Amino acid sequence: MIDLRGLTKKYGDLTAVDDLTLHVGSGEFFGFLGPNGAGKTTTIKMMTGLCAPTHGEVHVNGYDIQREPLKAKERMGYIPDLPFLYDKLSGREFLYFKGGLFGVEKNFLRRKIDQVIEEFEMGDWVDKLTEDYSQGMRQRITIAAALIHNPKVVIIDELMVGLDPRSARIIKDTLKRKTAEGMTVFMSTHSLPTAEEVCERIGIIHRGRLVFLDTFKKLQEQRGSSDGTLEALFLELTKT
Repeated sequence: MIDLRGLTKKYGDLTAVDDLTLHVGSGEFFGFLGPNGAGKTTTIKMMTGLCAPTHGEVHVNGYDIQREPLKAKERMGYIPDLPFLYDKLSGREFLYFKGGLFGVEKNFLRRKIDQVIEEFEMGDWVDKLTEDYSQGMRQRITIAAALIHNPKVVIIDELMVGLDPRSARIIKDTLKRKTAEGMTVFMSTHSLPTAEEVCERIGIIHRGRLVFLDTFKKLQEQRGSSDGTLEALFLELTKT
């Protein structure tokens, strides 16, 4: 579902992403980890077509994001680290707006909106203006909107920022259920416990280069950390 091939991004003398190659398959929940400035957000911007790579290719759902951007994006959901909502729209209106952008058929869209309202437990506030939403409410409506057109791939940049425990649990459970149904999730996160809980494989990027790509169990076996926690293993790989 996602193929990154020799992906490189340079800004003058700075190489933000350096020859990144990886594949994320259908129905996989993939975690993308790294310290600040490692290249995570730059990678995601190239994956979503927000910036062009210096070298290399991104293929999403079989389409090159640079050569066929509309086809690549029509079955893609994207959740940025700083979600944008139209403050004078209600949550329900925002969902209809997003569905319209993707050309979702009206009757299907109505049913889908009812479904995500129930899944994300938004019934008590979905008809309020989004300017009055808490951080957790804003995250829930953003993720619901990203799923409104039944994407095959969802790309997430820092999902759990500022979420209360209830919102975090609803979002994690929903995404895990969607991957079980065949959706691919690529999630960048600083939350190591979240990655350990939900991700089937992880990639760790450091100074633009991929330094690990496998399961958490494999990471433990390879590194032989004294306490075996993801935090200790992560710090060991990114200490220089």
